[in-house]
Amino acid sequence: MLRTERDLLMPLLRRMPEEAYALRTACPGWTARQVVAHCGAALVRIVEGRLEEGVFLPEANACDVAEREHWPLDRVLDELERGFGEAGPVIAEQEDGRLDAVALGEWVHAGDVREAFGEPGAYCGRALDLALPLLSVTSRRRETPRLVGTLADRGGEVALGNEIEGRAPARFHGDAATLIRIYSGRPLVRTRYELTGATEQELLIYR
Repeated sequence: MLRTERDLLMPLLRRMPEEAYALRTACPGWTARQVVAHCGAALVRIVEGRLEEGVFLPEANACDVAEREHWPLDRVLDELERGFGEAGPVIAEQEDGRLDAVALGEWVHAGDVREAFGEPGAYCGRALDLALPLLSVTSRRRETPRLVGTLADRGGEVALGNEIEGRAPARFHGDAATLIRIYSGRPLVRTRYELTGATEQELLIYR
């Protein structure tokens, strides 16, 4: 998924004018440049094994972004491209799947940047079929309730989260990008979907 996203996203990032990176994203307080800096820093930490306790908490993420504030944009993009290319095998080696949520978060952040730039298909595209299995794993690890989603644009269903005794699975009907927005806490303006048996807040995997 990360290598696919590298091949899709990096050409866009390379051709965007530097002033576009000052645009605000769905991440409160963060510009497109700051999101890109965070993504590159997180992936290279994984590649280099710098995974001390608390490394991906908001305070640590903010420190990584601040460290890159005065880097040339090309250096920020080079770090991200390296991370996209090298982090996948390291994440796959983790038998407990603890870094799957980070990998999925990188893909969601790519959507944040696309949306800030006004690009179509912010949270879908070619890597979506690779991201949905990670959402299934992460939704279980983050202990969200069971949800069966009917994806109108994918022609099938997905099962997410954990079964809870005495509670029927929640149901979702809508497109896959909206499902990603719900689980990742992204804005739902201009979306159309049906959700029964659970609230959006219960389904969040990133808090």
